[in-house]
Amino acid sequence: MSNGALGIILAAGKSTRMKSALPKVLHEVCGRPMIEYVLDAARASGVTRIVAVVGHRAELVQAELSRHADVEFALQAEQKGTGHAIMMCRDQLASHDGPVLVLAGDTPLLKSESLVGLLKAQSDSSAAAVIGTTDTQANQGLGRIVRDSAGKFDRIVEERDATAEQRSIQEINTGCYAFDSKSLLSALDRIRPDNNQAEYYLTDCPLVLKRDGKTVVAAKVFDVSEAMGVNTRAQLADVTRAIQQSNLSRLMANGVSISVPELTYIDPRAVIGADTVILPFTYIHGPVVIGADCRIGPHVVLRGKVEVPAGTEVAPFTSLEG
Repeated sequence: MSNGALGIILAAGKSTRMKSALPKVLHEVCGRPMIEYVLDAARASGVTRIVAVVGHRAELVQAELSRHADVEFALQAEQKGTGHAIMMCRDQLASHDGPVLVLAGDTPLLKSESLVGLLKAQSDSSAAAVIGTTDTQANQGLGRIVRDSAGKFDRIVEERDATAEQRSIQEINTGCYAFDSKSLLSALDRIRPDNNQAEYYLTDCPLVLKRDGKTVVAAKVFDVSEAMGVNTRAQLADVTRAIQQSNLSRLMANGVSISVPELTYIDPRAVIGADTVILPFTYIHGPVVIGADCRIGPHVVLRGKVEVPAGTEVAPFTSLEG
């Protein structure tokens, strides 16, 4: 029995709206499959065991993720809803005694600090389930969090089932959850596909547990950007832009000069020393290491395991691949 945190990552979906044969979670964001950002956030929050639920072209996802020693797999051969996906993890849940994080593999902007907050909310309240929430005016198509007169969680209402008053609610379900493992197993046995899609919804589990008299909490611990799932090529570009901007800001805060950030691409895995100057139209991809006091560009491509010693000037139009 493990009493650390178990992470279940939903990674069975197709890329239907992206019009792609590649599984959605394998589309790259800044040089890495988007699911790897979710894995990083889960690990940094204290998750010690990860189960990826695979389905569509499962062999591709498994081949990509099998190099991670802490990732195991559950197969959802038929995609019959989020609750059904978690049902495929019964063996892992049965061997686990402790908190369970359930996350979507297409949310690469998740922050470990928010996941820590979600786990803390579950621990502090000894809750059977905690639904991660955030506020947004752009709530179209999202599940609303309905609270009672005391401000406690009452239920999740999907937009198609919501009244006009409920549609105005700005607190939404992010799709991130923390469960007690035994409570989750119990709830999975009792949810039913009583909906137009004939699917098993994970969102029904908190309601089942609430009816049991167990504690269910809605915790507003996320920023709205973290809930941005990638369903379209445009959203993929939005997420890539957000991660690039964050990475360039971090580098500049640590003493790297980037003369025109909007005309520069730097992989988040790259390491760059202080007082290095990066000139426009520079493309740095992969685990490139650049020392201090360098001058790179303009129009330079550095790709792979390239190391640039401190004090080096890389001339315009240079291309190096390691």
